[in-house]
Amino acid sequence: MVRFPVPTTNHIFPPKPSNCNSDLLSKARQCLSFLKLCCSKKHLYQIHAQTQVSGLQNDAKILKELVRFCTSSSSKNLPYARSILCNYVNDSVPIPWNNLIRGYAWSDRPREAVWVFIDMKRRGIKPTEFTYPFVLKACAEISGLNEGMQVQANVTKSGMDSDVYTNNNLVRFYGSCRRKRDACKVFDDMCERSVVSWNVIITVCVENLWLGEAVGYFVKMKDLGFEPDETTMLVVLSACTELGNLSLGKWVHLQLIERGTVLNCQLGTALIDMYAKCGAVGYARLLFGRMEEINVWTWSAMILGLAQHGYAEEALELFSNMKSSSISPNYVTFLGVLCACNHAGMVEDGYRYFHEMEHVHGIKPMRIHYHTMADILARAGHLKEAYTFIMNMPFQPNPIVLRALLSASSIHDAKYQDGVGNEVRRRLLELEPRGSQNLVIVANKYAEVGMWEKVSNVRRFMKNVGLKKIKGMSWVELGGSIHRFYSGYDSQVELAGIYQILETLNLHMKVLNF
Repeated sequence: MVRFPVPTTNHIFPPKPSNCNSDLLSKARQCLSFLKLCCSKKHLYQIHAQTQVSGLQNDAKILKELVRFCTSSSSKNLPYARSILCNYVNDSVPIPWNNLIRGYAWSDRPREAVWVFIDMKRRGIKPTEFTYPFVLKACAEISGLNEGMQVQANVTKSGMDSDVYTNNNLVRFYGSCRRKRDACKVFDDMCERSVVSWNVIITVCVENLWLGEAVGYFVKMKDLGFEPDETTMLVVLSACTELGNLSLGKWVHLQLIERGTVLNCQLGTALIDMYAKCGAVGYARLLFGRMEEINVWTWSAMILGLAQHGYAEEALELFSNMKSSSISPNYVTFLGVLCACNHAGMVEDGYRYFHEMEHVHGIKPMRIHYHTMADILARAGHLKEAYTFIMNMPFQPNPIVLRALLSASSIHDAKYQDGVGNEVRRRLLELEPRGSQNLVIVANKYAEVGMWEKVSNVRRFMKNVGLKKIKGMSWVELGGSIHRFYSGYDSQVELAGIYQILETLNLHMKVLNF
């Protein structure tokens, strides 16, 4: 029998003992490498299962990479990332929690970011400067005033109330909750500001229609030596458009020219929209003709601007040119087209474009499109057809469209003979029984047909409940400022001087036999 040699120990090179730690380290590195190459949920699940089998479920680096992939990759899976974190034992690393909060803040479920933040604090994990901005963003998305104020208290306690990114999101949060004083206070108290900070406060003011404050912050930004960027100019132009302040809009345009800014598509479109809505259609045409690059928003701004100022034929011709190009219209384009039909009294064309919008271009009409189509019919005297149209809308008619229809009935002398006026009046008062505008229109309708007792009853009701007719208002732009005048009351400090000048002009006209 052949005997196998018995192995003996080599004293010079003894065998190495098995090292579990080095084996785990090697597997950890392998998993990290796989995670960096991971490109699908299937691969993620396989790698995660391997970490569980290998005993790496509490490895901080692997946890961070797993959560990062689940929260920021194209194969985003936020609930899965949350389940991983909830089962993690060593709760001391804030980075994966920050990633999860950021993921939810940017998702369609921002409230979950707040819950994750609460869970993070409950586990004793200390938030960092990368935690608060995204929690505040989530609070802004849900308009969660109480939640956001509690987060602000945490920011102050943790000594991070001087962080510029956190403060920027605080301003945005208070703006989303329409808390003007709080938003301005946070901004005014900031010890450090960036151009982004100024953009945030100006944007918040414009979005909430605090337009005077928006312009004031823009001027202050310039005075303090901050150089506005493209975002600043776009937001300020939006404020000029809302204000109807052509002088200010021209000044912003001049700033762009002086800085040698090349008008890209966004800036050019904003300028066209501002000029058109401020009544300077000629400037809008000039800019539109000179722009090298235009998109659907540029076409739409020009078409809508022309339509709103009565250039119906030109607007429809421009729409025809747009269809001949490679650019497809959008919902704003069709709003402009319907406005053009409204101004020109083109009922059949209005119907055709309304049908084309959905059945040719696949754009589902919004409430404003239905209202414009109803207005086309009402202005043309087709009151019954207009009433039937609004009653067949996919949503309930609101007071705006009912008021327009009721006013149209008086223009076309309907006198309630067809029953449309009575029905519209009834529905309007059901929706807004205490709306002073509605009651004034109803009283006027009764007066038109000689129903004086009902007129008296409506006016008595308004008086008893303390409702007043909304005063007429006109405004004039002078020297870049907007001056408003109200019927029966003017708070202008220069009122005495204005009336004195009017009396002088009146006397002068009498002398000249006008």
